[in-house]
Amino acid sequence: MTTVNEMGPDESTSERLQAASITITVEDPATPDAVHCIESYFAELDDRFEAGFDPSHSISADASELVEPRGLLLVARLHGTPVGCGALKFHGPQPAEIKRMWVSVDARGLGLGRRLLTELERHAVDRGVSMVRLETNQTLTEAIALYRSAGYHEVDAFNDEPYAHHWFEKHL
Repeated sequence: MTTVNEMGPDESTSERLQAASITITVEDPATPDAVHCIESYFAELDDRFEAGFDPSHSISADASELVEPRGLLLVARLHGTPVGCGALKFHGPQPAEIKRMWVSVDARGLGLGRRLLTELERHAVDRGVSMVRLETNQTLTEAIALYRSAGYHEVDAFNDEPYAHHWFEKHL
């Protein structure tokens, strides 16, 4: 007979413990952890996009655009290790842009993408932003599902991002 003490925690308990160990903070995009996240994001896009990904051909979200007052970058850490990021670019009274959303394969399934998105929205609202926009590639099906489930609505293209197939916005 197996007792509870002999069993390991079930997956949902383990996932909850992992999720509780995640911190999300505003980070200078030049720090090693931030650079790691952005480079990992670019590498994943290069692997997943049919024709690869070259950030120099994409709409910019350079480090100088991801610091106040122009924007901000969030970095998520699991037990101190960087496992995700997301950024905002501010445009005065115009909608803010969500950029560079990425979650490490090691941290997927913990709800981190939703937490990052929620935190980005909170930071936008705190700065008086009433609408956020984002674009994404058709191969990023997990991201598309996340955005739709979080209340983002697909809209006509609002920029000329060469890697985008879907454009979304949300009123905050």
